[in-house]
Amino acid sequence: IPSPFFTLSECSCLILIIWYLDHETVSATFIDSSGQFVFSQVTGISRNPYCGYDQQTLSSQERMEEDSLLAALHQQVPDVGPVPFVKSTDPSSSYFVILNSAAFFKVGSQLEVLVHVQDFQRKPKKYGGDYLQARIHSPKLQAGAVGRVVDYQNGFYKVFFTLLWPGKVKVSVSLVHPSEGIRVLQRLQEDKPDRVYFKSLFRSGRISETTECNVCLPGNLPLCNFTDLYTGEPWFCFKPKKLPCSSRITHFKGGYLKGLLTAAESAFFQSGVNIKMPVNSSGPDWVTVIPRRIKETNSLELSQGSGTFPSGYYYKDQWRPRKFKMRQFNDPDNITECLQRKVVHLFGDSTIRQWFEYLTAFVPDLVEFNLGSPKNVGPFLAVDQKHNILLKYRCHGPPIRFTTVFSNELHYVANELNGIVGGKNTVVAIAVWSHFSTFPLEVYIRRLRNIRRAVVRLLDRSPKTVVVIRTANAQELGPEVSLFNSDWYNFQLDTILRRMFSGVGVYLVDAWEMTLAHYLPHKLHPDEVIVKNQLDMFLSFVCPLET
Repeated sequence: IPSPFFTLSECSCLILIIWYLDHETVSATFIDSSGQFVFSQVTGISRNPYCGYDQQTLSSQERMEEDSLLAALHQQVPDVGPVPFVKSTDPSSSYFVILNSAAFFKVGSQLEVLVHVQDFQRKPKKYGGDYLQARIHSPKLQAGAVGRVVDYQNGFYKVFFTLLWPGKVKVSVSLVHPSEGIRVLQRLQEDKPDRVYFKSLFRSGRISETTECNVCLPGNLPLCNFTDLYTGEPWFCFKPKKLPCSSRITHFKGGYLKGLLTAAESAFFQSGVNIKMPVNSSGPDWVTVIPRRIKETNSLELSQGSGTFPSGYYYKDQWRPRKFKMRQFNDPDNITECLQRKVVHLFGDSTIRQWFEYLTAFVPDLVEFNLGSPKNVGPFLAVDQKHNILLKYRCHGPPIRFTTVFSNELHYVANELNGIVGGKNTVVAIAVWSHFSTFPLEVYIRRLRNIRRAVVRLLDRSPKTVVVIRTANAQELGPEVSLFNSDWYNFQLDTILRRMFSGVGVYLVDAWEMTLAHYLPHKLHPDEVIVKNQLDMFLSFVCPLET
């Protein structure tokens, strides 16, 4: 009989699952990667079966892992029925209070902030579920760090910060989505996974046809089954009327479904009203932090364990991880020296393609070899013959929302990893998240399970291979983007990724915290200063300081 208690933990994600087998009740206390804290008790979690994912052949360990992830990410939605807009969360009338704001704090101290949300009638909310983001920052020092949010499910939230630098430190809290909007996003995730659709061009001679494609297709029309033979990743297209399935030429994003919301639901997604809007302070919004003595500083550094939150902070626009010393690669020669005699594989979406673009632009000797690939799609290749450096980028397999990808270039990351010999001169970096935001979480879990399996095999045969995972990041949001790529969707993916790769022997570039903590506006493709810090961290894993 399994123990009724399972405790899973990692650097910034804590999941505690208590499973009562007789009552099919799952209690999950969960701290996500942005610091949002959720407590939920769900009886018989109801999830719509999607494309046979409930029929997957999983080992007992894999099933337990998937169930625990889904239970922990199941945010408790208050059963309050339809809520009119005026009774939804209003960030302009909500407020936060710094507890003990008059006190002096030392570097390393904890700062607590109480947030009280109100509706558009300025009445206190009686339930939680709002998605908040919070950070501390010192603009003059170009310093910043994220905070951990605890939801008390009664309209009150508490934010916990670790004060990591001296000086005047300001607190900022923003409402990303009200709880009423989160309910809508949950519905879309379960009921409208096809709200981004894809197409493929089939051609033979002078005849060409275009049909719709996706992980799962509705109806009983004939299908072309492009499910990957090695990973089992499903992918289907409607069969062309005149052409065989083997005549597929390209894959491309078809578009986004419109009319997803009712008029009442649309009110919960308004720019300048309730999407990523600041929550003002009631009283001071800053504190003074004084330096620690040298002895205290040393003991603070030694006390940081594997569960360090936040994982790092900005100071003078440079990211400072709290668990190790990150190098600064400010000169192209430093990067060349680090990557000399190495093959670097970059796999994933456009957020890791930024790394390829930065490196080829910044390092003169790293010359891109023109493969004739479509712009922004790839595959791409760069070579430094003098120093024997090979840099490659390849996008991940479908679903992928690129403009046009040749069908024979739709390679799955797991299969690519299986073809790498590995070794001390092999570096692999992976970023797979953004294109999965519209699908049920089972789709993403399956993809990461395949990638993780391939990573474990790679590290088994070549333990000195360096494997780095780039996490998700926050982005700019408007009414439409929120329905497809909301930060709320992406923090779920980010948390799953962290949990599933915990203990695997890979390094993590915390792009989530690196975007949330920075003063620049959130972007799907962060500005160069943030990308530079990501690469400094990546290269520090490849070429660590000798200690």
